[in-house]
Amino acid sequence: MTGKLKKDLGFLEVFCISSGAMISSGLFILPALAYSKAGPAVILAYALAGLLIIPTVLSKAELTTAMPKTGGIYFFTDRSMGPLAGTMGGLAAWLSLAFKSAFALLGIGIFLTLFSDFSTIQIKLIAVACCIVFAVVNIVGVKLSGRFQVIMVIGLIALIVLYIVLGFFNITWSNYTPFTPKGAWPIISTAGLVFVSYAGTTKIAAVAGEVKNPGKNLPLGMFASWGVVTLLYILVIFVTVGVVEPDVLRATNMPISEGGDVILPFFSIGLVLMSIAAMLAFVSTGNSGTLAASRDPMAMAHDGLLPEVLGKTTKFGTPWVAILVTSGFMIGVILFLNLETFVKTASTLKLTLFILANLSMIFMREANMKHYRPKFKAPFYPWIQIIGILAYGFLIIQMGMVPLAITMLFIMVGFAWYWFFSRKKIKREYALLSIIKKLTEVESDHVLDEELRGILVERDNLTEERFENKLKKAVYMDVDHFMAPEDFAKEVAPALCHNLKMSEYEFNRACVERGDNSNMIVRPTFAIITFDIEGKNQFQMAMVRTLRGARFSDDFPPVHAAFIVVHSPDQTNFYLHSLMWLIQIAEWVDFENEWKGAMTRTGLRLVLLKAWEKRVKHMKRPESNMEDDMIRKM
Repeated sequence: MTGKLKKDLGFLEVFCISSGAMISSGLFILPALAYSKAGPAVILAYALAGLLIIPTVLSKAELTTAMPKTGGIYFFTDRSMGPLAGTMGGLAAWLSLAFKSAFALLGIGIFLTLFSDFSTIQIKLIAVACCIVFAVVNIVGVKLSGRFQVIMVIGLIALIVLYIVLGFFNITWSNYTPFTPKGAWPIISTAGLVFVSYAGTTKIAAVAGEVKNPGKNLPLGMFASWGVVTLLYILVIFVTVGVVEPDVLRATNMPISEGGDVILPFFSIGLVLMSIAAMLAFVSTGNSGTLAASRDPMAMAHDGLLPEVLGKTTKFGTPWVAILVTSGFMIGVILFLNLETFVKTASTLKLTLFILANLSMIFMREANMKHYRPKFKAPFYPWIQIIGILAYGFLIIQMGMVPLAITMLFIMVGFAWYWFFSRKKIKREYALLSIIKKLTEVESDHVLDEELRGILVERDNLTEERFENKLKKAVYMDVDHFMAPEDFAKEVAPALCHNLKMSEYEFNRACVERGDNSNMIVRPTFAIITFDIEGKNQFQMAMVRTLRGARFSDDFPPVHAAFIVVHSPDQTNFYLHSLMWLIQIAEWVDFENEWKGAMTRTGLRLVLLKAWEKRVKHMKRPESNMEDDMIRKM
């Protein structure tokens, strides 16, 4: 079956998937190689690499809150630069993460050699077995996978914190001198080497369509994981340099485990604990990689860029075909390929994807589409994106010719696939095309803007069911005489404030102080008064019948229906849709007579619900046009 993915991931799962995708070989293997190049200044190299990821974190945070759709960088690239760029970006994202995850799974077998003498083929078979387990876990459900990830990452972070705390008491301070034995330049080049340690920070964007409350949980989860993991990286490297002898640190393949052996030498407890932490890191990366990588081909299949079968989902709401294909590819990499070159290739692909992410945000901003409304807007635009693009281009050059050549080969394959398989089937507007049409004064068909509007409806729960529930829970009351808008607010304050979780004094003051942020819509038979208040998730309505009629405009006779809408800024989209629906209800031909004839407050509620039912059954005017009218009139 092909269906919708379930929104089962909350903030904790977002944080742990993002963190788990980062803490892997970049922490448990790479520091030794980095130390041999930069000496103790490797600490600064990790800090610099953490700063270099910021442009992409900011760009993806904005893009995911504007378009929280499964597919991540593929979806952003496709909708901003077109299906050709989307095809190449999606394939690059899929392959790079699959390579990285395969390497992490192989790391499990490598670390198990501490406890038994495994051959190379046995190490690979262990990695294959882990890959199969993760495939099963991800097919059963993203919620199970997310919980599994939470347990692993919490355990991993606990062991790392223990390592840091105990390590501070065992530091040999002379290990930090000389701090820059090879000068300052190796710090910059080493930052490029360890940059891959942060590559998983924004991979949660690939499962954005499965995140609850994405406008909040996605950026918060990404920022939290980046901040926590960056701090842990710097502190772990600082402790490791301080506790492990320089000659040992240059020679080992397991620097953190060596540090653990120094900190807790009794019965090799420290060595065992940090090796367990390393395996947890590899397992979490393998699990999160399988979870995220499978979403790229699924999203591309839904858009017609890959065979439709890759978009099929199980009864659990997981893309089982995409997961199996991704896992099979990873098994092939584990069994048959030399991973050293391909890990560098994966890093080059990642840097290319980061450039695409920043370009995507620039194009989406410059297209000025009405329905591009991110919950989070990246600061310092466009300078921080330009800096990021230039920095990533520099790092790509540092990777060497072989990874660059392989990356170019992948791009050519992606181009060929699009040209021969997808080109004739895909006719879609994208942001760059909109910009070109504006520059050439060619009229756009606004297809992308309509798609963005649909995404907003899903993201902000702009559903008719939610509005109907608001109608049922609204305050209904009668007043005998005319009142000014702020007096209407005071009249309904006691009932509204309970649901708004505000005192009557705070509510009345907010309405008075925010008079400039209030709006009034007047029609021949009704008036709508709205107030914008501070806070989050605030939305309430009051339906007031004025028995003698109230005149709100010299252009219209007195009206008997006044609808009061109170909302916080984060509910603006739902507020606009609610105004549209209220107008449609109140313009129902029988509304005014039935409203004036209702005997009780319950009767008033039934009149509105009846009018709403009529609207749902018979309303034919496109809602997007109605919303445009609302925005123009306010």
